[in-house]
This record gives sequence, C-alpha cells and structure tokens, in this order.
Amino acid sequence: MLTERQLLILHAIVDDYVRSAEPVGSRSISKRADVQFSSATIRNEMADLEELGFLDKPHSSAGRVPSQKGYRYYVDHLLSPHRLTVAERSRLSTIASAKIQAIEEVFQESARILSEMTSYVSIVLGSELLNERLQKIQIVPLEGMKAIVILISETGHIENHIVQLDEHVTTEDLERTVNLLNERLRGVAFSQLQQKIHLELNHLFKAHVRNYKQVLGMLEPTLSPAITEKLIFSGRSNLMEQPEFQDIEKMRMVYKALEEETLLYDWLKTQHVNGLNVSIGNENQLKALDECSIVTASFAINGQHVGTLGVIGPTRMEYRRMLKVVDSLSKNMSKLLTDH
Repeated sequence: MLTERQLLILHAIVDDYVRSAEPVGSRSISKRADVQFSSATIRNEMADLEELGFLDKPHSSAGRVPSQKGYRYYVDHLLSPHRLTVAERSRLSTIASAKIQAIEEVFQESARILSEMTSYVSIVLGSELLNERLQKIQIVPLEGMKAIVILISETGHIENHIVQLDEHVTTEDLERTVNLLNERLRGVAFSQLQQKIHLELNHLFKAHVRNYKQVLGMLEPTLSPAITEKLIFSGRSNLMEQPEFQDIEKMRMVYKALEEETLLYDWLKTQHVNGLNVSIGNENQLKALDECSIVTASFAINGQHVGTLGVIGPTRMEYRRMLKVVDSLSKNMSKLLTDH
C-alpha cells in the first residue's frame, strides 16, 4: 500500500507529465504549493515508486514518467470529479436536441464533437438501422408451409425473412396477426418491436389470434432484424499533434490499426458494458495501440445497449476530463435515441 506522501507525489507526477509531456524531476515537484517535502525526500520517494512499478525513468532524463501501472492506479484511486465549463456543457448538449434525419449523421456529428473537444481520435460504433421505424408489415404464404415476412420502414428500407409455418397456424391467424401488428406497431423503431410486443401486445394476441404462441414464435426472429454495426472515426490527424507519435514508425502502426478497423471493431464488440471503460496501454490487447489509452462509454435506448463511443489518445491522457466528456456525450446520445 502506498503512503500518503507517495500518493501525493504520484498524483503530482501524473498531473505534471500529462500537462508537459516532459519527464518530471524532484525539483519541479518540490515547487508545487501542495507539496511540502524537500527535493531529497521526493527523490527517495520517486525511487521507491519506480521500484514498485508506478514510475519509469527514461534513459535520457533524470526525471520520471508514469508507467502503465501508475496510470491505472491514478485512474482507479486518485481521480477527482471534473466540472465541465459552460461552453463544454453547451457543446455536448447540442446532440441531445438534434433532429434525427439519418442515424449516421448523428454518429458522425457525435464523433466530430468528441474529436474537437478532446483533440484525440474519436470513435462511434452503432447501427444505421437504429432509427428505422415500421411503416408496414406483410406476411405472404409460400409453398411448402413457408411464408415471407416483409418489414417496410418509413424511409422505404425493406427487411424480409422466410419463415417455416407451424402446422397449426391458419390463414385467419396470419391475417389477424398482420392487422394487429400494422395497427399497433406502425411508427415503432425496429430495435423496439420485440419489446413492444412482449410488454404491450401479448394480451391482444392471446385474445384475437387462436394459435398466438405459434405465431409469435414464428415471428420472433423476423422482428429482430440483423443489425450491422458501423465504426465511425473522426480526428485521426489529431494524433500527429501528440509528442508521443512524432516517431514515424509508431504513427504508422497506429494509423494502420485505425485504417484496418477490424481489430478495433472486434475489440469494441467485447466492451459492451454499462458505464465507462478505461483501457490503458496494452490492456486493450491491440499491439498497435499499446501506447494508447481508450476511454469508451455505451449509449442505449430505454436502457438497452445499442452502441459505443469513445476516444483514443496517448496513455498520457487527461483522464479526468476525458471521462467526463465521454460520459456526458453518451448520456446525451441515449436521451436523443430514446426520446426519438
């Protein structure tokens, strides 16, 4: 366990290094108003922190820099809440009051806001079908006890699925089902069709469709359209402004990982957790990004996860502010999508 003095010095070194990008020496720490120790005492504590793995010492400098372990301890134990400025709150709130025309535009605007506010690379992972709403459903019987279920959205997007009919389902069952669905689900988002049926329409099916269990079982997979997610980036060039990536080879590796997208996409798919997530250095298990940190948060519709947004920057990241910005934007995205 670190002593109070070690915690104070670790906190000061992370803050100074994040701000300056230069190794931090004992002399500069001793000049801080919140540090009352001599340079000799600070040097001894820095040596102990280095031995414990919280600090690294670059060969070319007498100063220290936070290690990955040091950043992790800082994020988990030393961060205090960040208060956004009025201008930052106003910028982040624009997404919550946006009028949705196309969901991809919302994702692109969110990514642009994040990259502009953080000067890092921003990412948004979500589906373009999130705001598609049902205009009409048709069920057309086919030969061989099959039928085709057709979902038509308000924008003209069509999803169709061939289903196997249960032997007990009659033509009358199908007609009543289509009438109920078109009467009750018109204007409902594709992503909410299943939830709407289970919570609000189950009793109607039970009352009006003789073989309602078989009909609902048949329709269930068709009312959850396969949603292909898209990964959107903004601000790739921002990384070139960071001192850590002045090395051409490092920059090339990061750019290649961002251009290929697949590895990052697969990794983000494993991060479908509620709340904020901070991955520091090689914690993200993406070798090309092992000198980067990734802060992500999920956004949801009625509490159900539908996408992820976040920022990618150097491990020397302004974590306190990044967590607040990413968290606030994800909540505004959730409000926009839920209220729509």
